[in-house]
Amino acid sequence: MAKITKEQIIETLKEMTLLEINDLVKSIETSFGVSAAAPVAAAGPAAGPAEAPTSVSVILTEAGAQKVAVIKAYREVTGLGLMEAKAAVEKTPATIKENIKPEEANELKKKFEDAGAKVKIE
Repeated sequence: MAKITKEQIIETLKEMTLLEINDLVKSIETSFGVSAAAPVAAAGPAAGPAEAPTSVSVILTEAGAQKVAVIKAYREVTGLGLMEAKAAVEKTPATIKENIKPEEANELKKKFEDAGAKVKIE
């Protein structure tokens, strides 16, 4: 089997949708017994006072009764196609955006709650 270069992998990833990349990451995690999540440092007694997070993630927990409105909002925010957005909304919990400012997260939460969805910020 011919060896694939990093550049070939990167070019292939550029052509994939976010859902395809997500499935790839899950397959890699399963195959190699690893996790793509960033390691979290445990806070010891020397830790200072708790600070407000500088970046958060917005997660769709429930689509609600107005699923079409939620799919439209999800497409608008993520830039995904209709089928990818529909699949993500139907497979909750689904991450809407990661590593964003808390102010932006609150705006997104309001937008999705107005569409009838339930959202949490982590």
